[in-house]
Amino acid sequence: MKIKAVFYTVSLILIFYLSPKVCVALTDEEVQKFQSLLQDKSIGERIAFWAERFVGTPYDKDPLGEYVTKTAIVADERVDCMYLTFRAVELALSRTPQEAIQVALEKRFHSTGKLQDGRVLNYEDRFEYGEDMIASGKWGREITSQVGRTRQMEGSRGRPFVYILAPSGILKGRGGLRSGDLLYFIKKPKDRKAGEIVGHIGIIKVEPEVYLIHAGGTKSGGGEVKKVLLAEYLGKTPFAGVQITRFE
Repeated sequence: MKIKAVFYTVSLILIFYLSPKVCVALTDEEVQKFQSLLQDKSIGERIAFWAERFVGTPYDKDPLGEYVTKTAIVADERVDCMYLTFRAVELALSRTPQEAIQVALEKRFHSTGKLQDGRVLNYEDRFEYGEDMIASGKWGREITSQVGRTRQMEGSRGRPFVYILAPSGILKGRGGLRSGDLLYFIKKPKDRKAGEIVGHIGIIKVEPEVYLIHAGGTKSGGGEVKKVLLAEYLGKTPFAGVQITRFE
């Protein structure tokens, strides 16, 4: 590699890691540059990289999700926890912005997404519940019991029960977490207003301290994507525990 090319690559990396986060959606050209730089990284490291790129991005207050209302695949200006997960994984599993769209059509849906003239035709078939994402196998292999001792909890939406890892178990076993692991935070049965089991989703980054990157906010109050110590988040969490998936 020529010296000029090496300098250019190092410069891109320094721009990302040392510059203050500016919450502006990346162009396809910028996405392509980062995807090329990340080719030698593990899937998990790539997922964590893209999740961190969204830190500071405003929370999506649209009840359906702005991407759904706009029938769009890419809507990076505002994100909720599900879209953040979708987008970080899709960008990590692809080599070009165009390929990321194809990954999205495969992964965001129970079946397969249909795109016409740049608009999604069948978002009614999308994943709306985190527990369905886990069960589908499209969002990584479920590894909860590998991280710590799970316990059974009452389920809902046709699932009689689920096995979760309590906050104390996550803290004890956090050394077994890897960058890019997806954490699905499980609601207590009394808090499931619409029967949903998963109430929030976040992405792990290990530096070596364990961080959680998540879209912290509400549809009514807003918020932004945050990167916080996992232990700090768990110390204040209202959730009963987590389930975890991993891409390998």
